Amino acid sequence: MAVRLLAYEVADLCLGKPPLRSLSISATVADALSALKSSSDTCLSVWTCDHSKSAAEECRCVGKVCMVDVICYLCKDQNLSSPSSALKSPVSVLLPKLPGLVRHVEPFSSLLEAIDLILQGAQNLVVPIKSNSRRKLQKSPTAHNGREFCWLTQEDVIRFLLSSIGLFPPIPALSVATLGIISTEFLAVGYHSPASSAIEAISSSLADQTSVAVVDDDGMLIGEISPFTLACCDEMVAAAITTLSAGDLMAYIDCGGPPEDLVRVVRARLNERKLERMLEEFTFSFDIPSNSSSSSSLWSDEESLSSTAALPRSARYSRSSSYSARMVRRSEAIVCYPGSSLVAVMIQAIAHRVNYVWVVEDDCSLVGIVTFSNMLQVFYEHLQSMASGV
Repeated sequence: MAVRLLAYEVADLCLGKPPLRSLSISATVADALSALKSSSDTCLSVWTCDHSKSAAEECRCVGKVCMVDVICYLCKDQNLSSPSSALKSPVSVLLPKLPGLVRHVEPFSSLLEAIDLILQGAQNLVVPIKSNSRRKLQKSPTAHNGREFCWLTQEDVIRFLLSSIGLFPPIPALSVATLGIISTEFLAVGYHSPASSAIEAISSSLADQTSVAVVDDDGMLIGEISPFTLACCDEMVAAAITTLSAGDLMAYIDCGGPPEDLVRVVRARLNERKLERMLEEFTFSFDIPSNSSSSSSLWSDEESLSSTAALPRSARYSRSSSYSARMVRRSEAIVCYPGSSLVAVMIQAIAHRVNYVWVVEDDCSLVGIVTFSNMLQVFYEHLQSMASGV
């Protein structure tokens, strides 16, 4: 069985995956925003392609963008006074400066090679999809020089390993504390601190595929500001981040749409800070009475659809039914304990569609965080020992 596990290739983990929806590096932030709103995906791949050439090697994915990238960019001081001007910037301004977050791999790459790349910092592996040669892909919007590609993510690899968990005894039953995979370096913000003070932390957590813990003065975990939740919101959250506390922001992005009192607070504070342009351009002057949820976005015509007219904002901008667990998840953090077993924590993370689980003591004091990367390090070492014994 160990030999069979080691024989798996990247292509085996990509069966049935849909082709990537892409955005050209020449696009603007506004183009990215429009594409994200019309897409069922929470992120889009960004490509630098010269389709006048036939060689597939000329077509490269250079990164990915999601709504969180747009939100954090609009929250920058220089963009607050004129969001519309910020949206004219090239999409490249949204791409993280960290190299290697997206890596191309061949479909015949081994499972070990894929895990090694992830441990080196790759978030997404770009894999060519094996397709029927009869298919005409040249004119497909998802094709790049006649080939389609898909993502392979940390979650995909963890799901695959979980399906073969019986091959790793006694590791799955050991606690995360025993395995030494609890990281005590994590991002946090105070409950009463301005949400704007967490913008850099939110960007970092997106790059690390983690989250920002919201803690009280005693270090107790109250909740989180998660990129996984923000990715399902719209760009108007930028105004809330700019004006609210971290605690109020959690309530604002909670499922069901922002509370009406917080909408009024945001509106008033935008006026106080003389950010009327943001107020106008994001059409934030809306009410949320029970008999009406009418609001419009300057760059979206989704509200004109009768099928979505009665939905709260957060539901209208939910971008994928496959992320249903994320859509209904509130800002309460997903937690485990130092004595929780590895397999239990894996199941928790997968069930909630996140790449991490917070670790707390019985009194809710925050101990640290366990990430997919931490877990993969354990499996990688075990797989290496399997390979050396084959």
